[in-house]
Amino acid sequence: MRTGSTTHALRRPKLLTTALATVLASVLAAVLTAPASAVKETPAQAQLAAAPVNFTHPGVLVSRPQLDFVKAKVQAGAQPWKGAYDQMLGSKYASLTRTAKPRAIVECGSYSNPNNGCTDEREDAIAAYTLSLAWYISGDSRYATKSIEIMDAWSAVIKDHTNSNAPLQTGWAGSSWPRAAEIVKYTYSSWPNSGRFGTMLRNVYLPKVINGSHSNGNWELSMVEAAIGIAVFLEDRGAYDKAVTKFRGRVPAYIYVTSDGSLPKTAPGSGLDTRDEIIGYWQGQSTFMNGLSQETCRDLTHTGYGLSAISHIAETSRIQGQDLYPEVAERLRHALGLHAKYQLGEPVPGNLCNGSLKDKLGPITEVGFNALHNRMGIGMTNTQRLTEQQRPAGSNNLFVAWETLTHAGNTA
Repeated sequence: MRTGSTTHALRRPKLLTTALATVLASVLAAVLTAPASAVKETPAQAQLAAAPVNFTHPGVLVSRPQLDFVKAKVQAGAQPWKGAYDQMLGSKYASLTRTAKPRAIVECGSYSNPNNGCTDEREDAIAAYTLSLAWYISGDSRYATKSIEIMDAWSAVIKDHTNSNAPLQTGWAGSSWPRAAEIVKYTYSSWPNSGRFGTMLRNVYLPKVINGSHSNGNWELSMVEAAIGIAVFLEDRGAYDKAVTKFRGRVPAYIYVTSDGSLPKTAPGSGLDTRDEIIGYWQGQSTFMNGLSQETCRDLTHTGYGLSAISHIAETSRIQGQDLYPEVAERLRHALGLHAKYQLGEPVPGNLCNGSLKDKLGPITEVGFNALHNRMGIGMTNTQRLTEQQRPAGSNNLFVAWETLTHAGNTA
């Protein structure tokens, strides 16, 4: 009996192995003989393949359908777009007598000391973008030629950015330049030096921003924004993919949600290994709540830079056919709502930045609010109040400009 029982016990694994082998063989055969459509990537898998096969132009922050929407609204005199357009045309950035101030080396130190060409570069880049919008909406070619004049002046001269704020400066100016270049190159009749401008972006700007930064989160997010915009203009799929990877690592480390656990996430390569290090990086804040930013307790202005860059990157990716908004929507909606609530006057609780918040977000809520509320249908009461209260949103003179004009109610 014992021998027979042992023999029976040994046979069962063999039978199971045979059966399993048969099943696996049939599955493998089915996969190998299936039509291609049956083994395509799932949507989740396909989303990880970031760069588009064919880039969409214009495709940095604003698309042609979005520009057409704005143009129609302005021509119809509809609000808030007409008021926002008039505001833009009345600004120094739309001036047809502007003289660009390029220089070979832009030197930017901490707190703008020194400031050798930093303000000039940022404002010339915003002017080029402003003029490109004015051209498209009005059809007046003088705006396009002035935008080209500014871009050509810089692409003929600049060689490098130096000093401690060089990465951030490159990120800010490098975010505005591709927006202007995309509109002009793909909607205006002629730009002979567009290739030289692309070479400038590739050689002077992209190397400074593509590898990111382990400074405060708004630095890396602005650098990623520049990188993804430049990648679109250059149709550089490798740079695009690298920028998206940086984005996916940085956003969860910049905005906290309770599902993260007791501590915020850290960005890849940050070197933040302990609770004390993480709390120190979060400006000493040890109580974490939905929507808290890594820079909330520093001030709302720098927080606004980070939230703006997140919105801009996601907007560009959406235009390029890879919508990153669903990946960051929960974090972004909480962050916009939390900071909007306190900017609107809600008393700050004692467990948030010791009961005191500094400064304001700036004109940065339109893009994210439009995407999350108008496209995705997410309720955002506080963000909506603040956004409408601030209209028409102007420029922060760094890398944000005219977003009521370009994105208010714009679901194109």
